[in-house]
Amino acid sequence: MGVGTSGAQSALRAHEVRSAPAPRTADPAPVNLEEFGIDPDTLPDGLVIADERGRVICFNAAAVRITATPAAEALGHHLERALPLEDLEGRRWWQLTDPYGGLAIRVGQPERNLLLPGGREVLVTARYVRVRPTGPVRRVVVSLRDTEGRRRTERSHAELIATVAHELRSPLTSVKGFTATLLAKWERFTDDQKKLMLETVDADANRVTRLIAELLDISRIDSGRLEVRRQPVDIGAAVGRHIQAYVASGQSADRFLLRIGQPLPDLWADPDKVDQVLSNLLENAVRHGEGTVTIDVEPAPSPREGEDVCTSVTVSDEGSGIPEESMNRVFTRFWRGSKRGGTGLGLYIVKGIVEAHGGTITVGRAPEGGAQFRFTLPVGTPAYLL
Repeated sequence: MGVGTSGAQSALRAHEVRSAPAPRTADPAPVNLEEFGIDPDTLPDGLVIADERGRVICFNAAAVRITATPAAEALGHHLERALPLEDLEGRRWWQLTDPYGGLAIRVGQPERNLLLPGGREVLVTARYVRVRPTGPVRRVVVSLRDTEGRRRTERSHAELIATVAHELRSPLTSVKGFTATLLAKWERFTDDQKKLMLETVDADANRVTRLIAELLDISRIDSGRLEVRRQPVDIGAAVGRHIQAYVASGQSADRFLLRIGQPLPDLWADPDKVDQVLSNLLENAVRHGEGTVTIDVEPAPSPREGEDVCTSVTVSDEGSGIPEESMNRVFTRFWRGSKRGGTGLGLYIVKGIVEAHGGTITVGRAPEGGAQFRFTLPVGTPAYLL
């Protein structure tokens, strides 16, 4: 049950302990929760409240949206008519649960999937409000939630499992094939052939290791447990090391342009995670972009209160760029752009790392037409050193 619904229940219970029972009238007056400091229409979940006779006295805006039933058609009507729920086997829910005539010790119904007319699925929780533990039910408080958010999460998890299975299958097949071949026919191969196969096994093992590391990062980001171990970081030197690695691997030194604005403020960040961010952004620019890859490192105004400046890093290329309609999906899971390859998890992890530092990251179009990624990191010294 949502916090808002629980608060409404507590307020109702407190109010009814102090007040005499409401007189029975032909049409119950809608409950006014604002006198308890609660506006039902501001609650994120649907809230439906029925009185001691089962007549609906509260039907908030979220309930209207979820059920597509106007409040005027629900207020004053019996709960079963205003909220005609069925279980997944087609049985009428209120007849099954019988909140008013069931066991006197029952306090409610746990969250479960139920169906509205037309087959729309909703998550429903019910609580029974009594003046005393085994007394008659004075209020039935129902919380409604749309299942779309949960479905999106389930689809995301299914996609993640499918992606991991696909990405693991290829390197593990290679590792298994080469190791089995070497064990069975070691004497038949030359030293050069053995070296080539072992190098392939080593590369595929590294690929599996990277994928596992990505999955662990995603787990920590999603659960809010990504740890940042701040140390002094020379980010200009860090970018330079990445460029040197690309040059050593065969890229032309002329393809990279590093511009460092001075004076740079002292940056306190997690050096390993900053390297991970730089590695991903530069790899995307080299692999998917064209022309010169420009990296600008400079001080920038800080959006954080109490700080004058932050460190800004911008990575631009001269390729075709990212389509405008895809800009809002770049940092989501599994986004790969027009060119396939990779797991599509890298930029999602980059965003999580930057935000774990208290920074921001954006994507746009570079002056030369390619993609431009810009991230900023706060530079303040950790509190324990002040």
